[in-house]
Amino acid sequence: MSAAAQFVRQGKKIVAIGRNYSEHIKELNNARTKEPFFFLKPTTSYLPTGGKVEIPRGVVAHHEVELGLVIGKGGRDISQDAAESHIAGYALAVDMTARNMQDEVKKKGLPWSAVKGFDTFTPIGSFIPKSMARLGT
Repeated sequence: MSAAAQFVRQGKKIVAIGRNYSEHIKELNNARTKEPFFFLKPTTSYLPTGGKVEIPRGVVAHHEVELGLVIGKGGRDISQDAAESHIAGYALAVDMTARNMQDEVKKKGLPWSAVKGFDTFTPIGSFIPKSMARLGT
């Protein structure tokens, strides 16, 4: 099994993009930013297929289905033309959010890590090698 296929055990970080879906921006009554922004989720939030999501007491959890890109080789300042060569494959994921807590930290201008990073808050599907994916067809 390739290292990329073992990303749940070997991955170093989960980089997510926020404010990139206009309907969700409207739904949450958020301000539209000039560009989407990045936030991090801890790898301890991964929950492999078949696991049980655990929502902490008092948390109002919301979820979004995401397409995860599994990066197979490192780099910095990668050009847009070269970016695809760094993708090893894909996985479906669910981005869980403690929405009631997020509302509070947003008001204070604080980071979202705590509201996105509870254990089991990133249920993840099986790795799909890029060679097996048929995106856009």
